[in-house]
Amino acid sequence: MEFSLSTEQQKWQDEAIQFARANLVDDLLDRDERREFWREGWRRCAKFGFQGLPIPVEYGGKGQDLQVTIAAMEGLGYACEDNGLIFSMNASMWTNSIPILRYGSEEQKRRYLPGLCDGSIVGANGASEVEAGSDIFSMRTRAERKGDRWILNGRKTWVTSGPVADLFVCYATTAPERGVMGITGFIIPRDTPGFRVVREIRKLGVRTVPMGELALEDCEVPVENMLGREGRGAEVFNCSMEWERGAILASSLGTMRRQLERCIAHVKKRKQFGQSIAKFQSVSNKIVDMALRLETSRPLVYKIGWLKAQGKDATLESSMAKLHVSDCFVKNSLDAVQLFGASGFVAENGIERDLRDSIGSTIYSGTNEIQRNVIAQYLIR
Repeated sequence: MEFSLSTEQQKWQDEAIQFARANLVDDLLDRDERREFWREGWRRCAKFGFQGLPIPVEYGGKGQDLQVTIAAMEGLGYACEDNGLIFSMNASMWTNSIPILRYGSEEQKRRYLPGLCDGSIVGANGASEVEAGSDIFSMRTRAERKGDRWILNGRKTWVTSGPVADLFVCYATTAPERGVMGITGFIIPRDTPGFRVVREIRKLGVRTVPMGELALEDCEVPVENMLGREGRGAEVFNCSMEWERGAILASSLGTMRRQLERCIAHVKKRKQFGQSIAKFQSVSNKIVDMALRLETSRPLVYKIGWLKAQGKDATLESSMAKLHVSDCFVKNSLDAVQLFGASGFVAENGIERDLRDSIGSTIYSGTNEIQRNVIAQYLIR
């Protein structure tokens, strides 16, 4: 496994950084306070090509592999401080675009992927329920076949981008007696009869991407909108989670890199008791810890891209990466606040926002406790 970026990967990462610095600078402090999604920023990112990076050219994408996508998303996380915007793009790519690409019919691919790539469609995932979060396959949403329609009834919650999304990949059980083998995936446009966004859910971090709750009330979905085969929804969902867990924190590598650089510059400049605070061992040790966490996180994420390029399963490695990187992201964010002191605690410098945003990384895409369970199943079986 090569640890340095290839020429192509470096090119995309450098261009992502340049793009973000030129096009993704706005009043993030106020938008974070207002909990406002930046649709124009979404469109700009799509014009650059982020949302279509891993999608073949014939469906409107850039035709790049996961390694290039990870490199570009790391660059975006480094230069763009809007973690909510980046999170919304990740959610759309890994829970809409990839499942449709891997399991969708040719007609579904040509209908939905171009819009997901060009920014005209925001995608969202309807899987979690109040009683089916970590235990996702205990979902109660039901789907019943009636002629050329599936009729869905149930609720979905904690839906990233729910209030602003245009297209949803939702899961329901078509045969409760079959358990996991009774789950089926469906593609549901926002204007589908019987489908509505019930409310927006306020949250601690990544405030610039809204979270919502969905209601499916005799929701009529055409048979042709079933995603994959009936009863194979668990496979579709697990595929999306493998890709998401492996790549959703690529941007966090960039954020951690930015944090480290800011902290180094700050402790060298900040003087107390007649000297730079970098001279104090308790301060320099935090810098070392931050650097070590970053350097141990990066190979885990890039290994996912390498494995998928080899056509190999990366479920175990994705869970390991998600667990380690999210834990390191939180710890580095805490250290950054501590190193900046009072100026890190106030909103205007953005240090505290990174900390709030980092907490969610230990929960979404399966809590870190669930990741430990997944890893244990592979190691002890």
